Amino acid sequence: MAERIRAEERLFSLVLALLTSEHGLTKNEILSTVQGYRERYEFGGDLTNLERQFERDKDDIRELGVPLETLEPPGEPGNNQNTRYRIPRVGYELPHDIAFTPEESALLKLAAMVWRDGAASAEARRAMLKLSGLGVDTAELALQYAPRLRVRDAAFEPLRSAIEKRRVVRFGYLKPGEDAPTQRELAPLALTRFAELWHLYAEEPGTGRRKTFLLSRITTPVTITKTELPAPDGDPAAESRAELEKLWAEQSALLEAQPSTDAESRLLRRPGTSRRDDGLLVVHFTDLSVLADQLCSYGPEVVVIAPEELKRAVRSRLDRVGGDHG
Repeated sequence: MAERIRAEERLFSLVLALLTSEHGLTKNEILSTVQGYRERYEFGGDLTNLERQFERDKDDIRELGVPLETLEPPGEPGNNQNTRYRIPRVGYELPHDIAFTPEESALLKLAAMVWRDGAASAEARRAMLKLSGLGVDTAELALQYAPRLRVRDAAFEPLRSAIEKRRVVRFGYLKPGEDAPTQRELAPLALTRFAELWHLYAEEPGTGRRKTFLLSRITTPVTITKTELPAPDGDPAAESRAELEKLWAEQSALLEAQPSTDAESRLLRRPGTSRRDDGLLVVHFTDLSVLADQLCSYGPEVVVIAPEELKRAVRSRLDRVGGDHG
């Protein structure tokens, strides 16, 4: 039964137990009574693993910003068996002038539920625990329609960590048209999801130039160096998105898609796509190589009219496929 209790439930039970205990609980009282621990508690048995779990859970709770207090017994400093733990309500509850409407509560929980996996999953789970521990209620019906955001790029987590720590990173990066990746050393500033792709906005330490890199083109594990960085100027995330939006607006392709095909349906769903009076589609993009890859997947359902560079990119890909298959 203990195996079926999730970590979030155990932490939530621990928070509630320490909140409702005016004078706090000893470690033994916690391990023997709180859900998630009591199922594995054996009176007089070896509790080493359970105690280690409790120590890790204490760290997790404090990372949430929960003021978990340690109260040593008078006259018995260092006596861990009689040390008591508690969470004072005054330090944990929301200020009296802050309250959430049901709609705001639902949006907060939806934001935490968006992440299915990837780097933000741990933070999202902790956010949900924090909301539950504060007594935040949610509209359960709305939560049934929570979106799901997946992160499949292996570089995402180390880059996110490097941004938080303000550290320089190194990785191999393969630009379109190049046969081998080049080593990059950059100061990561922001991770931005745009047009269904993850981008890294980073600065070259030597020149100070800021550039955007596609995570899908990072070919080696990301190395986080010990070189620390000062806080970046301005709002790099907003700067990155503005740059991508500007590029998206400026670059477009003219395509002929066969009516009622998968290609036409998907292309029309892209942001900013429009249909001219002659039936041709105007499709915007940020990266020509990525668009060429996507168009090739549609086979004969779509034909590139312009620009010439995109026509050549699609043709070379199709020729390569044809050559590989005889």
